[in-house]
Amino acid sequence: MLDATIKTQLAAYLEKLQAPIELVASLDDSAKSTEMRELLADIAALSPKVSVREDGKDARKPSFSVGRPGEAARIRFAGIPMGHEFTSLVLALLQTGGHPPKVDAAVIDQIKGLTGTPGTSMRFETYISLSCHNCPDVVQALNLMAVLNPGVESVMIDGALYQDEVNTRQIMAVPTVLLNGEAFGQGRMTIEEILAKIDTGAAARDAEKLNAKDAYDVLVVGGGPAGSAAAIYAARKGIRTGVVAERFGGQVLDTLGIENFISVQRTEGPKLAMALEQHVKEYEVDIMNLQRAEALIPAGDDGLAQVRLANGATLKAKSVILATGARWREMNVPGEKEYKAKGVCFCPHCDGPLFRGKRVAVIGGGNSGVEAAIDLAGIVSHVTLLEFDSRLRADAVLQAKLGSLPNVTIITSALTTEVTGDGEKVNGIVYQDRISGATQRVELEGIFVQIGLLPNTDWLKGAVNLSPRGEIEIDARGQTSVPGVFAAGDATTSPYKQIIIAMGDGAKASLSAFDHLIRSPTPARAPAMA
Repeated sequence: MLDATIKTQLAAYLEKLQAPIELVASLDDSAKSTEMRELLADIAALSPKVSVREDGKDARKPSFSVGRPGEAARIRFAGIPMGHEFTSLVLALLQTGGHPPKVDAAVIDQIKGLTGTPGTSMRFETYISLSCHNCPDVVQALNLMAVLNPGVESVMIDGALYQDEVNTRQIMAVPTVLLNGEAFGQGRMTIEEILAKIDTGAAARDAEKLNAKDAYDVLVVGGGPAGSAAAIYAARKGIRTGVVAERFGGQVLDTLGIENFISVQRTEGPKLAMALEQHVKEYEVDIMNLQRAEALIPAGDDGLAQVRLANGATLKAKSVILATGARWREMNVPGEKEYKAKGVCFCPHCDGPLFRGKRVAVIGGGNSGVEAAIDLAGIVSHVTLLEFDSRLRADAVLQAKLGSLPNVTIITSALTTEVTGDGEKVNGIVYQDRISGATQRVELEGIFVQIGLLPNTDWLKGAVNLSPRGEIEIDARGQTSVPGVFAAGDATTSPYKQIIIAMGDGAKASLSAFDHLIRSPTPARAPAMA
């Protein structure tokens, strides 16, 4: 099951086990059960501290639990955790075996202090696809919680393997998390985000801590490529620097393959996001993650601008760099919001496997849309690509590949007007032919929207000048319409929304902010009272 290289690497990891662990399998006579048996046997052969039993009673077959001998196991894998989930398996083995996790002590204490309903455990079930690059973060976070807190259970479920269960529970996007059988969350979530949803008192505690912070020389709002670059450049100047971000890594976390980041031939978005955060942490930067900015208040007589957060806290700074990035653009048609994650999706790599053998549409004929259609064509029964323009806008090589696929229909000059469904899931899409004016309906089960990005600037209306498209207007130095407030990246009027350009813009805005600081007079202090 495992090749020689992986076995060598895994054996080295398993040397870190401090206590014996037991893998208990629930199997049947299927081919997947045979694969799982081989995988578990390979793992057990690599360490004397790992044992395997095949007398599991779980209803999901194949599946296996990870626990300590004589104790009730709290981690289970319903499916074969290979692909992106192999790391989740390795971490589950190590952490169950006593290897300390690389998590802040405060997070560990918060996990251990969680309490659910008296007499019941918190049972998390996470539906994933093995091609999903966001799923492992959720699985690993919940597994760690199960390791540290005896009141928590975590089950990973491969949606492609348990298709009947996916259909019954109407799982149409991954990762989807259920808590004790009820919907808990969808999409990428960090362990801090999960804890914030469970620990209802966390927001008030955070607000109190944030309000007590001293003013920053530079406060960066946003933790994507632009924000990270800005923070690093500011910190290298030796000035007090803070980063406040709703989600450190930003849109990069939702990007799969990155092949145009100069000097790095290929990487993946989550890996790059992790590298960005690690680089920022090399400097004395105060990172405040999972905090959404709600208002910008320009500097007053004290020379300090203010950023008000959703939890009620207010941060102060001598200069501010806005790097809030962008989000997926929506179609804004009837039915879209109602069926989001019920057939309307934005990540073909993550959610595509859930639509195996079904009919789907891709909205958008640029590179992203055509690439999505190509990927999906290898999974689903049929892809209908709808493009508003009279022709596709993707690169010629991508168009040629798309045109060679027998299960793809390309429709141009198509204005999407409605998403239809049966109340629980999508069952079709309606579009208008922009030439003839005729209305058509396509029956299908999934819709993947790939029509670009919208800047995250709604909270800045009235505070700084925005373009008609909602982008922050900046000059060549990254200066906004407000003195001392700069901006960078996909949220601005800077052309060509690319990671490498956002990083350059972030560095430029940071240097401009530093120049502003050294040229600004120090605000006069009020005279001391006798």
